[in-house]
Amino acid sequence: MNEMAAPGTISGAFPASNPSGPVSARIAIVGAGFSGTLLALHLLQRSPPHTRVILIERNAQFGRGAAYSSGNSSHLLNVPAGKMSAFHSRPLDFLHWLQSLTPAELCGITPAPGTFVPRHMFGRYVRHLVNLEMKVPGHGDQLDLVRGDVLDITPNGGGLTLTLDRNRTVNADRAVLATGNFPPAAPSVDDPAFYDSPLYKADPWGPDTVSDLDPDLPVMLIGTGLTTIDTIISLLDQGHRGPITALSRRGLMPHRHASGGSPAPESDAFPTRLNTLTRALRRSSRRQAACGGSWHSVIDEIRPITTEIWQAMCLKDRQRFLRHLRPWWDTHRHRVSGPVADRIEAARASGQLRVRAGRIRSYREGLPGGLVEVVFRPRFKDELDSLTVGRVINCAGPDADYSRIRDPLVRTLLEKGLVRPDPLCLGLDVTANCALLDRDGSISRRLFAVGPMTKGTFWEMTAVPDIRQQAEFLAGQLAALVRPLPTPAPA
Repeated sequence: MNEMAAPGTISGAFPASNPSGPVSARIAIVGAGFSGTLLALHLLQRSPPHTRVILIERNAQFGRGAAYSSGNSSHLLNVPAGKMSAFHSRPLDFLHWLQSLTPAELCGITPAPGTFVPRHMFGRYVRHLVNLEMKVPGHGDQLDLVRGDVLDITPNGGGLTLTLDRNRTVNADRAVLATGNFPPAAPSVDDPAFYDSPLYKADPWGPDTVSDLDPDLPVMLIGTGLTTIDTIISLLDQGHRGPITALSRRGLMPHRHASGGSPAPESDAFPTRLNTLTRALRRSSRRQAACGGSWHSVIDEIRPITTEIWQAMCLKDRQRFLRHLRPWWDTHRHRVSGPVADRIEAARASGQLRVRAGRIRSYREGLPGGLVEVVFRPRFKDELDSLTVGRVINCAGPDADYSRIRDPLVRTLLEKGLVRPDPLCLGLDVTANCALLDRDGSISRRLFAVGPMTKGTFWEMTAVPDIRQQAEFLAGQLAALVRPLPTPAPA
């Protein structure tokens, strides 16, 4: 039914094979970006023999996803190499892999624990891991890699049927949604007709988003987070000379990583009431500054237990955090490397890059030169302001409100009541064991989720350490649900 690729390797093609011999369980993973591929890797290591792992991906790139498929070597990881392992038990695995590469493969990179390497290198590492796993005796026969778009999932009385494009189906005992992030939502305006214009780019990672741009045209970027940072770097790399304006509601940009510095003293306890926790973090930051340190170590200390604090926090406090404090957390938590920060600061100092705070209200096309006027209300002001630009690129970050996401699989599962959005509109509602909840709140024993769509329950579920921990845990949960094959009766 599906095309085969060379056994034992992962390439751009997606092999699929028919099971040889008995099968005790089939686990389908929808999405072969980082989350789905890492889950497949850990499933192969934990599941009993004769378990089939079916990894399904709609795109040609496998094992990378949007985060690690960028071909731009200036797009660096936001975490140093020494903290980017796919295995909790082998924290330096990624670094050791880098050190095993030849100088030609490293392209001038000196791998060290504090090195920020190009993101595509981590994508190569993930694919390398799966290739290694498929060469383990028996494991290569356990994994099916299918290229296709899953459109529906239907319970079939003891299992699931996944409907794919081109009239194909896959049967499985359990399925895991690992669809990653969805493109950013367009800002709400009175007349959204501009969003159909060629001057608007909805996908910051699209192949034509910046490639065909006149280098002297002014550009507006919606958002001031990490995606905006990447887009600015892409523009600068291709020699863009025109002004660049980044606009978000608060105008906050990610901070740089600290160079060196001492760790914060270990705290005896962390409050779970939002106001108390905020005050405690501010006090710790002031103490660190007084001792010659910085707030960076305070945030780093809380990182390993962020999910525990989030889950212990009441719903009202979670809502208040998202409404009032999230942008400040994001800019302090999700930091950028020194070389990237230097380029951003230089662009701001030269006047080429300007960061504004406000809300877009409307667009007016048809200006001379084919430009568009973007009308916005600056933060804390009543009067409107405007900019005239040649392109608007939406870099506002992934859309996580699943009640409005138009993905066919998401819409179908919501309409059938097999899943529901989480109360905070951060993704889909899941239990602490990653099981999806249906419309009535019943816990599924067949459908699970991993990665960014579980942020409502886990909050920090975008960085490698968080997804790695979740993938390892879920793989263990699913492996425990697999029933061993019955022992044949003696002849």
